[in-house]
Amino acid sequence: MNALFDTVLPRASTDSSKWSAYPADVLPMWVADMDFAAAPVIIDGIRERLGHPALGYATATAAWRADVVAYLQRRYGWVVSEAALVPLPGVVPGCNMALGALAPADKPVVVKVPNYPPLRAAAAHWGLEQRVVTLEADASGQWHCDPDTLAGALHGAGVLLLSNPHNPVGKAYSREELLQLAQVCEQQGVLVISDEIHADLLFEGRRHVPIASLGPEIAARTITLMSASKAYNIAGLKTAFAVITDPELRRRFQQGHKGMVDSVNVLGLEATRIAFSQAEPWLEQLLGYLQGNRDWLAATLAERAPAIRMHLPQATYLAWLDCRGLGLDDPQRFFLDKGRVAFSAGTDFGQAGQGFVRLNFGCPRALLQEGVARMLQALEGA
Repeated sequence: MNALFDTVLPRASTDSSKWSAYPADVLPMWVADMDFAAAPVIIDGIRERLGHPALGYATATAAWRADVVAYLQRRYGWVVSEAALVPLPGVVPGCNMALGALAPADKPVVVKVPNYPPLRAAAAHWGLEQRVVTLEADASGQWHCDPDTLAGALHGAGVLLLSNPHNPVGKAYSREELLQLAQVCEQQGVLVISDEIHADLLFEGRRHVPIASLGPEIAARTITLMSASKAYNIAGLKTAFAVITDPELRRRFQQGHKGMVDSVNVLGLEATRIAFSQAEPWLEQLLGYLQGNRDWLAATLAERAPAIRMHLPQATYLAWLDCRGLGLDDPQRFFLDKGRVAFSAGTDFGQAGQGFVRLNFGCPRALLQEGVARMLQALEGA
């Protein structure tokens, strides 16, 4: 156990969307927002920045770009230029900007499901057709989609929206899987918009592989969207960035978001720089704690609620729980009504999520234990 992460922070009076979405007697374990304090070095850095009273429009400085570039090389072995970075207010806005600027109007967008609701919804914002490919878990608990089905969906498509690592199933793509995917996209002339916001939340010593890092051919047709927001728990500071190594693709992307995005949050830029340059020791402690939470959750459900199947996530702090064995019409509503614990409904992630819920285990162990206790009590009373 770790005092950094065991502390239960009262958040109900902090304008938290996570904690204000439900009545006070409901324990929220839904949105991807961890219930931990940010790294002390980040908090101290923000306080230092606030020592200067001017909080005007901000720009990504040369120092900011250098720290981000160094981080990408250090953590992923990915070498990019400082010019390749485009600051953004968030990954979801970046995804929509890319679709609006770059997606062919007459070609569909391919999305693997179940998937993060804003990614599933993005194509419709721009009047684009969407093709879905379903991920399935094999006997070993690993998530895959049929390669031929995926290749067929990409044939004639304009864009692939990739979630790497995948939310909600917690899949960390291997280099081999990404190489195969990149080859198909190159052959079909498909643009890749890759949401890599959970890149630093991998378990068992895995190392994240940005799909654009695999070679110049796939990099030339990829927009990679990243942020310190999930791993370093600073999502409310609304700061992200795109990595676009191809100058012409980057120019088109930047041209397309004129009038929609100006500067990025001044404190978010500072928090991102500090996270990437000084907070990695905190991140390594966090990963150990999250893996402990994940393993405790899996073991407890296997022992106490075996009808709920949990495929061990390789990444993220989100558990995708298969509740179909419970015989419930709506497991999210059941646990909310009977247990006063709020999960994300599986159907929010597409029809492939029917019978599932998504549980956020990015919280102090005491809150996780309380949430599971409420689940079990609801089941015992059913």
